[in-house]
Amino acid sequence: MGGEQWDTLPNHLRPERALLGLRAGLGLFANLRPAAVLPQLIEASPLKATVVAGVDLLVVRELTGGIYFGQPKGIFAGEGQRRGVNTMAYTEAEVDRIAHVAFQAARQRRGQVCSVDKANVLEVSQLWRERVTAIAAEYPEVALSHLYVDNAAMQLVRNPGQFDVILTGNLFGDILSDIAAVLTGSIGMLPSASVGAPGTPGLFEPVHGSAPDIAGRDLANPMAQVLSAAMLLRYGLGQPEAATAIEQAVTKVLDDGLRTGDIWAEGTTKVGCRAMGAAILAAL
Repeated sequence: MGGEQWDTLPNHLRPERALLGLRAGLGLFANLRPAAVLPQLIEASPLKATVVAGVDLLVVRELTGGIYFGQPKGIFAGEGQRRGVNTMAYTEAEVDRIAHVAFQAARQRRGQVCSVDKANVLEVSQLWRERVTAIAAEYPEVALSHLYVDNAAMQLVRNPGQFDVILTGNLFGDILSDIAAVLTGSIGMLPSASVGAPGTPGLFEPVHGSAPDIAGRDLANPMAQVLSAAMLLRYGLGQPEAATAIEQAVTKVLDDGLRTGDIWAEGTTKVGCRAMGAAILAAL
């Protein structure tokens, strides 16, 4: 959703605001964003192959709190000039529940959680770090580390293979997950899952935006959307076999050398969105 024609509207009328309302209304407090560098696409990454080889990480981003939802917020008249205000705020309960999601995910992966904050200058991050450390005691099999967000951004580019699960807040997660996306070669490859309490509906979508500049030109990479359906099956419907079948179909198409423009390289076959979708269906 979204496009340049709506960028000048007041905030409450912009279509992107509906997504925030949808997440909040459904109670989708946890955003899961995997970023794995596939061997078929290692040359598509802007980083050296030696840096990104084997990267397989998961960003767990808190989704319904923090600076995007904190109050007060707005642009206010002041003494001779306007003042813009946004409030970064988290309660203990909000931190605790997202921490549990990260630690439970790490149990199913390599058993490492890196919590990212800015506790050296932000009180909200000091509370975040305190609560994450407390929750970690309930998961003795998972190793916990902490990084300041500026260092985390640098480490994602310098040595991304060190990360398993990255746990962080709404604003920092928004930024870091996009950095992680670029490691894989294209944001067009990456799905996401937004989930809440057990038994509530989830929301499954690519991490990328609507790309109005290429709309209707048969150029988009459909794989992030297809892989989002796989995440829906795995996390929303409890159908891991079906999810794996979709993921294997995507792998098969890449093995066959088909590429959309964003991941194309010499020696591979460039196809459009429709042809790529048809190839994935055929492989499935």
